[in-house]
Amino acid sequence: MILMKRMCLIAALLLIAAFVQAADRQLNFKLFDAAKQGRTQAIETLLQQGAAVNARNRFGYTPLLLATRGGHSEAVALLLERGADVNIPNLRQISPLATAAYNSDEQMVRSFLDRGADVDVEDNAGKTAIVYAAANGSTQIVVWLLDRGIDVNKQYGNQLTALMWAAGYGHTATVKLLLDQGADPNLRDDRGMTALMMAAEAGSADSIEALLSANAQVTLEDKEGKSAFDHAKTAGHLEVVHALE
Repeated sequence: MILMKRMCLIAALLLIAAFVQAADRQLNFKLFDAAKQGRTQAIETLLQQGAAVNARNRFGYTPLLLATRGGHSEAVALLLERGADVNIPNLRQISPLATAAYNSDEQMVRSFLDRGADVDVEDNAGKTAIVYAAANGSTQIVVWLLDRGIDVNKQYGNQLTALMWAAGYGHTATVKLLLDQGADPNLRDDRGMTALMMAAEAGSADSIEALLSANAQVTLEDKEGKSAFDHAKTAGHLEVVHALE
């Protein structure tokens, strides 16, 4: 009889625990949706009801990461006030900081840095926040990230540097900033390409001029034997070909 009562009690406790877990999951699902849409009032209510501020969905996204991706600054601010962790990435290792940098959102980047965001986290593609910022030409964000001690010549996925990303997209202001901070214009990626070759391929005359002023070597060739001149000519950027002759 005693054994039977114990078994019944255990079964009842397990049922209660399952019910509580299901209720918590439902709250978290609602929080994910509210964060994704930037609905601050709903976020506040759900957190008060017990939703977990650092819960993760099946893709590893937290409410903070969802709000960041959607560009919902007020929702991000609220979640940070309620204890959201700025260093929880999704399953692809993309962090809130990298997401904000990708969106060129200076306000969010500043907030995450002020709360101790890790500037060196690499995602599964080998990219960090400074890579996304450089590729977008977000010069101010690049400045803040360098101020956190990032090596300006660090090579990321495929051996690309921040300078190469900026040059490849023709973001001359970012190129100049990186060069002023000591970026080496003659480093090579895994294809043997330099920042000058990438700027030539993009047809960015201003970036080419900045790189040449920083002693970028015109005669270097990639693994296919192509120089910056060759890349510019192949891409049809005749306006920059003469600068590279």
